[in-house]
Amino acid sequence: MGHTWIKLSVLYLVIGISVGLFMSYTIQLNWAAGHAHVNVVGWLSTLGIGTVLSIYPHLAENGLGTATFWLYHIGVPLFLFSTFFVQVNPGVAHIFTFIGGPMFLAAIILFGINLFLNLKEEDVRKYKRVH
Repeated sequence: MGHTWIKLSVLYLVIGISVGLFMSYTIQLNWAAGHAHVNVVGWLSTLGIGTVLSIYPHLAENGLGTATFWLYHIGVPLFLFSTFFVQVNPGVAHIFTFIGGPMFLAAIILFGINLFLNLKEEDVRKYKRVH
C-alpha cells in the first residue's frame, strides 16, 4: 500500500509545480495558498505516509490503515479543491473545506493512532537489521 501513496504523491507534486509555473507565467499570485497546500498537504504529507507504510507495511493491512487511506484520499482532494475554488466562489468553496478538511484531519489522527497502537519497538529493530 505504501507504493500507492508514493505514486499518488507524485500526482500532487506535478499539480503543485504546474500551478506554481502558471502563477509565475501569469503573475496571478492569488493562487499561492492553493499552490502551497497542494505541495505540502498533497505531496509531502502523502509521500511521508507512503514512506512509513513502505517501511512498515503491516500498518496498512488493518482497519485503521484502510480507513486512513479512504478518508485521506477522499478528503484531501476536496480540501485542496477548496483552496483554489475560494478564489472563484468563496461561499461554495467553504462547503468543500468543511467536508474535506475534517476528513483529512480524521485520516491523520487515525494514522497517528495506528502508529501508536501497532508500531512496536521490534518492528523498528527488525527494519534496522535488514537495512
